Amino acid sequence: MKIAIVGTGYVGLVQGVVLSEFGMNVLCLDKDKTKIDKLKKGIVPIYEPGLEEVMARNIAANRLRFTTDSQEAFNFADIIFIAVGTPPAEDGSADLSHVRLVAEEIGQSIIGYKIIVNKSTVPVGTGRLVHDIITQQIKNRNVDARIDIVSNPEFLREGKAVQDCFKPDRVVIGCESENAKKIMQDIYNVLFINQTPFVFTNLETAELIKYASNAFLAVKISFINEIALLAEKVGLIPRK
Repeated sequence: MKIAIVGTGYVGLVQGVVLSEFGMNVLCLDKDKTKIDKLKKGIVPIYEPGLEEVMARNIAANRLRFTTDSQEAFNFADIIFIAVGTPPAEDGSADLSHVRLVAEEIGQSIIGYKIIVNKSTVPVGTGRLVHDIITQQIKNRNVDARIDIVSNPEFLREGKAVQDCFKPDRVVIGCESENAKKIMQDIYNVLFINQTPFVFTNLETAELIKYASNAFLAVKISFINEIALLAEKVGLIPRK
C-alpha cells in the first residue's frame, strides 16, 4: 500500500515512520527543504524515544522516503494523510489555512481514486470541507478522479508517541464508504490482529471524539491541580 503523509511535524512524522514499520510504502511530504534534507540523512528533528531507530530501519528497507514535491507525493500515493498544523487563530478558533491549502493542492494534482485521511486536529465539519474543496478542484480540471474522505484522529502523548502508535488504546475511523473502511482496516491490520479496539463512525463523530478526548484530558489536569491547591491549603502532609 502506498501512502503519502503531508506534514512532517510531530504527528505526521511519527505516523509516517510507524506506518512504514507496518509494511506500508510511505512518502512523507513537507515544504521545509532543510527539514526534508535532514530527514533523508536520518536526522530526527524532534525528541521521541524509539523514533530514530525505527525511522533508520525503514529508510534502509526503502519503505520510507521524504520529499518536498507535492506532485510526486500525490501521484505516488493511494492514500493521502493530511497531518499539517491547525494552530489557534486570533479569535481562538482553529486556523484551517494549511488544511485548505493541502486540499486545494490535492484537488489540483490527483487522478484516479484516492482516499484522503485527515489526521490533523480539526473542528467538526472539516472532513466535509476538505471533500468540497478537492471535489471543486477536480471539477475545474475536468479529469477522472474520485475521493473518499476519512477522519482518523490521533491520540499521541509526547514522549510516548511511538508506543502509542504501536499499542493504541483504540483506533477511531470515521468514513462513509465501505471501500475506504476496508482499506483503513488493511492499513492498521497489525493492530486489528492484536485485538486493538476499532471504532467506526461517520466523519463528524470521529472529529468530535478527538475534541471530546482533548477536553476531557484538560478537565482531568485542571481537576487534579485544584486538588493539589486544596491539599496545600489544608496542610496535607504526604505519608512517608
